[in-house]
Amino acid sequence: MVDLRGQYLAIKEEIDAAVHEVLESSFFINGPVVGQFACELAGHLGCTYAHGVANGTDALQVSLMALGVGPGDEVITPSFTFVATAEAAALLGAVPVFCDIDPRTFNIDPDKIEALITPRTRAIVPVHLFGQPADMDPIMEIARRHHLAVVEDNAQAINASYKGRKTGTIGHAGTLSFFPSKNLGCYGDGGATLTSDKEIYSRMKLIANHGSRRKYHNEVVGVNSRLDALQAAILQVKLRHLEDYTSARRVAADRYDTLFAGHPHITTPYRDPNGTHVFHQYTVRISTDVPGGRDALDEHLSAREVPHAIYYPVPLHQLPVFADGQAPSRHGDMSATELAAEEVISLPMHTKLTETQQAFIVRIVKDFVQDALQKKEVAG
Repeated sequence: MVDLRGQYLAIKEEIDAAVHEVLESSFFINGPVVGQFACELAGHLGCTYAHGVANGTDALQVSLMALGVGPGDEVITPSFTFVATAEAAALLGAVPVFCDIDPRTFNIDPDKIEALITPRTRAIVPVHLFGQPADMDPIMEIARRHHLAVVEDNAQAINASYKGRKTGTIGHAGTLSFFPSKNLGCYGDGGATLTSDKEIYSRMKLIANHGSRRKYHNEVVGVNSRLDALQAAILQVKLRHLEDYTSARRVAADRYDTLFAGHPHITTPYRDPNGTHVFHQYTVRISTDVPGGRDALDEHLSAREVPHAIYYPVPLHQLPVFADGQAPSRHGDMSATELAAEEVISLPMHTKLTETQQAFIVRIVKDFVQDALQKKEVAG
């Protein structure tokens, strides 16, 4: 699904030099490079503050804590996403309230949010899924009317934009994951929080450092969540290449779109005119008219050793941890979410993807659909 080795080899000298510099300095925790990277990241994205943390899940938890989310509060979030989005709220004793998605973008449907708001609602956590920006204007307007905080889960969409602003910088706080396969990934775990609010930033830093501004003078209950210097140095190098990485992904997505163009049973990713998609994943829908549908294609690709993935086969509201009541949650109608979970499949997407590789992948997908429909016609 990703070619991390190829990406590393292309910038090997830069990476090796940056790592060697950290090793020589021996500043492994909170070294100067950590602060330098945070400043460069904030500048690139157009927000005032960025703060490195240990991973994307911690970034969500620290942000929610900084905004005062706690036991009994409700946090509205999509169900069609990775579990960390809701897990961060549940860890704080808050109740995830799952909202249905826009079937075109796979992101939270702003038209479905307001009906889920109660006096206990404290925050909305939109996810910019697969690299596609969520529709932030109506989300922010709803939050303003109801005095709610907005935390953008931007783990999959660094460098995406919405109406000229980078995702992750529109809400009261934003979060990033630097998991190796992300569009900006390190060589281990890493994450960051984003904000342009000085008070929120100060609380994020405080909470991520055991609730302490000064050693042995802890002010609040916090966590231990740090981006280490080696990962910061790697990310500092890769941030310089992020525009090229983004362009390469968009070129690859354009090629997929052209190769699949006009296919009646394969729906390619929607391109919102208000935003810039950065294609963390290239996710298509396989029509239920195709016998066996997405699951049969999954088996077909696996048998031919073609890389692919299904994100996310079980929506969060159906996971045992939430569905069985281990962690309290609630949800409204989830029909669009549940249909997406049955139909989507993601094809290889990375910065080293070639036209030949894509043509091969698309041919196998198209051949499967054609053969399945022909067998259906003969059987009928």
